[in-house]
Amino acid sequence: MKIEILCVGTEILLGDIVNTNAQFIAKEIAALGMESYHQSVVGDNPKRLKDSLSIAFSRADIVIMTGGLGPTYDDLTKETAAEFFGRSMYMHTPSLERIEIFFKKIGRDMTENNKKQAMMPEGASIFENHNGTAPGLAVRGKLIDHPEWGEKIAILLPGPPKEMAPMFRESVVPYLAALSEQVFISHEIHLFGIGESAVEAELIDMMETMTNPTIAPYAKEGEVLVRVTASAENCEKAEEIIKPTIDTIKARLGQYIYGVDVGSLQNALVQLLREKGLTIATAESCTGGLIAKRITDIPGSSEVFGMGAVCYANEIKTKLLGVSEETLRMYGAVSHQTAREMAEGARRVSGADLAVSTTGIAGPGGGTTEKPVGLVYVGVSTPHGCETFELRLARGYSADRERIRWSAASNAISLATNAVKKLEK
Repeated sequence: MKIEILCVGTEILLGDIVNTNAQFIAKEIAALGMESYHQSVVGDNPKRLKDSLSIAFSRADIVIMTGGLGPTYDDLTKETAAEFFGRSMYMHTPSLERIEIFFKKIGRDMTENNKKQAMMPEGASIFENHNGTAPGLAVRGKLIDHPEWGEKIAILLPGPPKEMAPMFRESVVPYLAALSEQVFISHEIHLFGIGESAVEAELIDMMETMTNPTIAPYAKEGEVLVRVTASAENCEKAEEIIKPTIDTIKARLGQYIYGVDVGSLQNALVQLLREKGLTIATAESCTGGLIAKRITDIPGSSEVFGMGAVCYANEIKTKLLGVSEETLRMYGAVSHQTAREMAEGARRVSGADLAVSTTGIAGPGGGTTEKPVGLVYVGVSTPHGCETFELRLARGYSADRERIRWSAASNAISLATNAVKKLEK
């Protein structure tokens, strides 16, 4: 079944907010092994919404819509969808009761217009909202104006991502899965240090010939994700189908793979540290605490991370981490030697099993011919010694401060992960 994504909201159309809903839903659809060829955005205008929905139904079996389920006069998504299926609206009492309870919990009076959120098309499947007031729903049947198009489905979800995403996972995924006799299983292989085109070159023979499982590479910020999806009559059979393909990809690209289904570089690092019972500390100059921030974004990171030092000024490098004044004078703050002493100092001060440091030139204004913008040194200190790495991260259009800082942090996390793999408690 073909799926189309239609996001409703003038604020998205005008660029006031970023349309993260479409990105999230697209990824979830792909993970289910379903097809989606179009996405669109339309403002809160009844006529244009009808036109957009008509176009979407003309080429898709299922249209997933976000937004327009609120209590105000211009929230018309439900009413518009109901018209397409020839359904009248009615008060869904369980939804009304949940909305009333919600307002009592937060200590606010419920205005009359909030009852609008409990009005539903006849025959709709209702999705509870555990994070807000607007329920979601699905309407299934033939369209009143185009019965020749066959059975269609409209899935309506609230616009706020914190409400939409949990509802999609809790209610929409089971709803969509029940439409197919097949079970779909996906695994995500995460790679760092290799570009999307190079990954495709390594896997193109498999990508062009394989239909079950399928292989799809996706470029991320400085990374590549390869999603492998298989379908079968049950989960066990799908896993059997998918395993040989994952093993082949590991054999071809293993040196770049930092994990399967691990979510992110920092999540992979934290998981590995927890598994081995090890701890890490950071000492950052050019990345300004970004490594520590990304590590502590991961739930449970307090078990493995105890200290992060941001040492921008040379005197702080010396006072806090013990970087020698002679090293700074002879080699400068941006050097192998300083990165080494920063990492060693962080491990000594924190008592951690390993420490990672960064020092470099992240943005315009600080570079020279000998030390250009994008030059970064990473130090990784362990009980076995300290290694340092030189990175050149400015490449044409990407020579901007934030991109270099992010890339430097990603490289440091990757290098730390490689070091953890060699350590035992």
